[in-house]
Amino acid sequence: MKTAETSPGLSPVLIALMKGVTYQENDPALWQSLLAVQARVRDYVALLGLELILDEAEGHAYLRQRPAAEGEPELPRLVPRRPLSFHVSLLLALLRKKLAEFDAVSGDTRLILGRDEIIDLVRLFLPDTANEARLADRIDAHINRIVEIGFLRPLRNRNDQYEVRRILKAFVDAQWLGDFERRLADYRDHLAGADTRKDEMS
Repeated sequence: MKTAETSPGLSPVLIALMKGVTYQENDPALWQSLLAVQARVRDYVALLGLELILDEAEGHAYLRQRPAAEGEPELPRLVPRRPLSFHVSLLLALLRKKLAEFDAVSGDTRLILGRDEIIDLVRLFLPDTANEARLADRIDAHINRIVEIGFLRPLRNRNDQYEVRRILKAFVDAQWLGDFERRLADYRDHLAGADTRKDEMS
């Protein structure tokens, strides 16, 4: 197996993948290099306990921690887990559901949502409040977190417009989405319990 040092085309690809998700649209030349050396990438990252997830149809690739096989020692994690709050997880599920609905009726590949549309998605699942500005600030914080982890991308020169990144489909899979209604029911129960406790204290 060639090493990264003896394969000049491999090094930029590995460096990009180690830094995060690689998108075809962001760097077409790098993407073509990835396709050309993907077998070497898989061999190289396997030594580090990682695996390459490459989706040519959606145009993205990333590294994922590979589960240790039976009898193998657990390696230290190179790809950190990202703990998410319940509300961020809820918003991710809503965005994933919106993306599935969009794909079912649209021939376009880019789902663009405005800030107000995203707020409306979440509003139904948050406690009632008379302070709309505070509610919007809370949802903005959740949106910013999702931008930070790469599932939403703000559009340049288009205020409060976001593209839902299609890589979200790889992280919120069909099984998770199929469990969506149960998760929402649990959350509604949580809200109802919170309202009951509030009434008891007042």
